[in-house]
Amino acid sequence: MKIVLFEAEPREIATFEPLTDGQQIVHVERALDHETAQAHADAEIVSTFIFSRLDRTVLEQMPLLRLIATRSTGFDHIDIDYCALHGIAVANVPSYGENTVAEHVFALLLAISHRMPEAMERAQRGHFSPEGLQGFDLAGKTLGVIGTGRIGQHVIRIARGFQMRVLAHDVRAEPRLAAELGFHYTDLPTLYAEADVISLNVPSLPETRHMLSARTFAKMKDGVVVINTARGDLIDTRALIQALNSGKVAAAGLDVLPDEPLIREEAELICSIYCEQHDLRNLVANHVLLRMRNVVITPHSAFNTREAVQRIAETTVENIRAFAEGRPQNLVVAPVVSNPNSKE
Repeated sequence: MKIVLFEAEPREIATFEPLTDGQQIVHVERALDHETAQAHADAEIVSTFIFSRLDRTVLEQMPLLRLIATRSTGFDHIDIDYCALHGIAVANVPSYGENTVAEHVFALLLAISHRMPEAMERAQRGHFSPEGLQGFDLAGKTLGVIGTGRIGQHVIRIARGFQMRVLAHDVRAEPRLAAELGFHYTDLPTLYAEADVISLNVPSLPETRHMLSARTFAKMKDGVVVINTARGDLIDTRALIQALNSGKVAAAGLDVLPDEPLIREEAELICSIYCEQHDLRNLVANHVLLRMRNVVITPHSAFNTREAVQRIAETTVENIRAFAEGRPQNLVVAPVVSNPNSKE
C-alpha cells in the first residue's frame, strides 16, 4: 500500500516511520495539487495539511485513493461530496490541543490589550516611553464566545481566570457545561450587543460563512475587539476593514484569513489575477489588513507548538494504521461504496 505524506516537515518524519513496516511511504514537501497528484497517481492513502486543496479535479487524478488522513481538525479543504461518492474515507484529528489554540486566542488578545506590537517596536527603536500606549484590562470585560466545542470551552476557562464575564452561543447549548464553567448561553444579538471581545471558535460551513458581516458589526458595541483563530471565511474581510476604520471594531486579532495559500505564496498570488476561482477583492483586502496598526495577524500558527504538532502527527499515524487494519477511526466521511478502481 502506497502512503504519501504531503506538506511533510522533517520533524514529522520520525513519527511516521512506524508506518514503513510493510507499507511504502513517500514524503513530499509540497502541498497536494494538480502537479503533485499526477506524480503520485498510484497513492492509496494520502495525508495532507490545510494548504493542500483536495478538490474534484485533483482527486480525479488519484484513482486508487482510499483514505485521506488530514493533519487538521477542519476538513473544508477537501471535497467531501466527491469522497463520499467515490468510496474515499476521510479521517481528521478531532482534538490535538484545545489548550494550544485557546492560549493563542489570549496571546492575540493580550497583544492588543497591552499594545504589545507597538510597544516592542518603540523599545527596539530606543524610544523608551509608554506615552500613547495605554491599553485596557481584561478583568471585568465581557467575552463573547461563539462556539463552545473543545477549543471554545478552554477559551472560557482561561477567560474566567482573567476574571472576565463570559457569554456564549452555540447551536447545541449545554446548560450543565455553563454551570460548571461559570458562563451564560445567549442568542447572537445579545452576545453582539454586550460583548467587549468576541472570539470565533466555529468550523467553516455554509451557514457560518461571513457570520461577521456589515450587518452583524452594526449590532456590536462600539470599540469591540474581534479574535478569530478558526477559519478566515467566518468574517467578511471588507466589512471588517470598514468597521476597523470607523472605530466600530477597535482592533482585531487574526490567525486566519481567506485565501491563505495565495497570501502564503506570492507567486501564486500574482498568478491569481488570471484565475476566476479566487475573489481578487478579498486578496487585496487581506493585504490591507496586514498593514493596519489596529490589527494583529499571525500566519495560521495557533496550532504550532511542539506538543500540539506531535499530537497531530501521532493521531494521524493511528488513523492510517487503524484504516489499514480494517478498523477505521475519526472518520468524517465513511465511504458509501468500495472504491471501484481499487485493486483489492
